Amino acid sequence: MSGADSGASTGRIEHYVSKDPFEPHSIERLTPEQERFYRASQWKIMWWKFRRHKIAVISAWILAAFYASIFFSEFLAPYDLHTRDARHIYAPPQQVQLFHEGKFVGPFVYGYSMQLNLQTMKREFKPDESRVQPLRFFCSGDEYEFWGMVKGSFHFVCPAEGGTFFLFGTDRLGRDVLSRIIYGTRISLTVGLLGIAVSFLIGIVLGGISGYYGGWIDNVIQRFIEMVRSFPELPLWMALSAALPVTWSPVWVYFGITIILGLLDWPGLARAVRSKLLALREEDFAQAAVLMGASPGRVIGRHLLPSFTSHLIASLTLSVPSMILGETALSFLGLGLRPPVTSWGVLLNEAQNINVVALYPWLMLPVLPVFIIVLAFNFFGDGLRDAADPYK
Repeated sequence: MSGADSGASTGRIEHYVSKDPFEPHSIERLTPEQERFYRASQWKIMWWKFRRHKIAVISAWILAAFYASIFFSEFLAPYDLHTRDARHIYAPPQQVQLFHEGKFVGPFVYGYSMQLNLQTMKREFKPDESRVQPLRFFCSGDEYEFWGMVKGSFHFVCPAEGGTFFLFGTDRLGRDVLSRIIYGTRISLTVGLLGIAVSFLIGIVLGGISGYYGGWIDNVIQRFIEMVRSFPELPLWMALSAALPVTWSPVWVYFGITIILGLLDWPGLARAVRSKLLALREEDFAQAAVLMGASPGRVIGRHLLPSFTSHLIASLTLSVPSMILGETALSFLGLGLRPPVTSWGVLLNEAQNINVVALYPWLMLPVLPVFIIVLAFNFFGDGLRDAADPYK
């Protein structure tokens, strides 16, 4: 009888020991890439995963460029915000050219010749190819007050001496649309950031209290959230905006619109925070902090919220576009920011008349940056949301 048969007949399992020599170097080892991954922090893994999302990376660069521009609006704009040219009211966009009569001239535009059509009473502008107006770069142009504090006249690009440069045309007062869009970027983008700050403060506080304590406190907060969410958003925005006193200065109206946008955007975040805290408060690290005598505020702020910070960041980037669209909609309807404050919504307010849009379609160009920014934020938020779970 063999050893295996005898072992099976006696009910004992024979212990097998390999007689091959032990070679520690023959054990499979991690590759340098694998070892680098397992030793990396969660934030570094998020960064590696985010970089693989090409559209999100491109969107991040676009957003960075737009937000960087708000610090140098006066320098980037060819004209001052309030500069008017009565000779070029409703002038169409001028096309940048490089060659004139087959010769390379550099960036230039053709001057306008204007005629008044007595039948339609419309100013008709046509490019005059005999008037070549080279563009000037890093030049002295319209005077401005940088951030309302320092006087200057240095611009990135200027029209030729005695010429014009209306890349996006002009409005009913002869003001350059491109310059006003650049100035409006500062207002529209900061409204989104300040509004989301108010929204996150309310959402995290109420959501954290609701998720941590539970019970009747949770019921009261959740019923309040349901009540807020039951109101139609746009009519409520309009009602609150209309309630702002007309005697307020533009600065106070700006902050009032910001607070209104923030007050109505927090319920979704509050519920997300509540659901996360309901799960995390039962984890061992949270219970250990409670047993060690940590206060509820410290447990929430120091231990629970950091556990899903990446998800909060992704939620933030996806919420900013709604703030920008909210301000644009209110200003377009005449219930948001008002002149002399300039935002993308204020600029679009001038294009409400369908006849104006039909005759001067370039007045709709302020919708272009709104479209780009909202798309960029959505792609950027999608990339962050995918990277927020780096081990997936």
